[in-house]
Amino acid sequence: MTLEGPPESEFEPGIAGRLPRKPVAAGVLVRDEAGQVLFVVPRYKPVLDIPGGIVEADESPKAACAREVLEELGLELPVGRLLVVDWLPRKGVWSDSHQFVFDGGVLTADRVAALGPHDAELDGLKFLALPAATGHVYPSLHRRLELAFQALESNRTIYAEFGREV
Repeated sequence: MTLEGPPESEFEPGIAGRLPRKPVAAGVLVRDEAGQVLFVVPRYKPVLDIPGGIVEADESPKAACAREVLEELGLELPVGRLLVVDWLPRKGVWSDSHQFVFDGGVLTADRVAALGPHDAELDGLKFLALPAATGHVYPSLHRRLELAFQALESNRTIYAEFGREV
């Protein structure tokens, strides 16, 4: 038994198995000293992305973010505060999902120089100013990152739907 007490029992048998499952992904907004954003170059899609990935069962979004950054970049990065929670609608074969963006901080020039992809799913890494990323990332990710910068400046967490604050 944990401090929360015993596991909750189902009052209507089978209801837990019938509840919807929603994918969750978590990524970090990492910047260099010039304020450019670190993007990964995935092999499995035609656009850039931020470091991060899918949250596994029984894993918190923040822990998933740290795990994915270590897997992708070989970097033990202290994942900072939550900047944005974004709901994405269904698109094609992909169901709707929640996307978390955490603050990954600013890397010094020495750390940037030592960076490289550590995952076979990646072709490389790029630092781009956010305006220069237009056309290289999905528009919803671009909007989400704009909100992440707003969250940094205002010291708040932003809730969004499809990259638009609501």
